[in-house]
Amino acid sequence: MAVYEYEHIGEPCDIGPMFEVTQSIHDDQLTKCPNCGNPVKRLISLVSISCPTGNSGLKDLGFTKLVKRDDGVYENVTARDGESKYMHKGRPETIPHFHKTIKD
Repeated sequence: MAVYEYEHIGEPCDIGPMFEVTQSIHDDQLTKCPNCGNPVKRLISLVSISCPTGNSGLKDLGFTKLVKRDDGVYENVTARDGESKYMHKGRPETIPHFHKTIKD
C-alpha cells in the first residue's frame, strides 16, 4: 500500500487543503474528496529513501572512510587486505590503495 497526497482544487474542507490517502497502486486515483465530495487532484510527492550503511557496507560499495585520530594520523576503518590500518602524514606507503577500488 502506498500513501498518496491529494489537494482540493477549490475550497478546502475541514480536513485541510491537502490530505493523504493510503491506497493500492492498482486503485484509481481519487477525483473527489472522501470527506466533502469536492474535486481533488493527486500531487506528485518527493520521495526519501534512506539506506544507512556501516563501515563494512561502505567498503563493499568501494568507498574508503578515513577517521581522524591524531594530528596527521587517520584510521582507515574500511581497510582492505594489504592496506595500512592507519594513514600517517608524510608516509606515502600508508595511503589507501585507491587503484583497487577506482576503475575507469
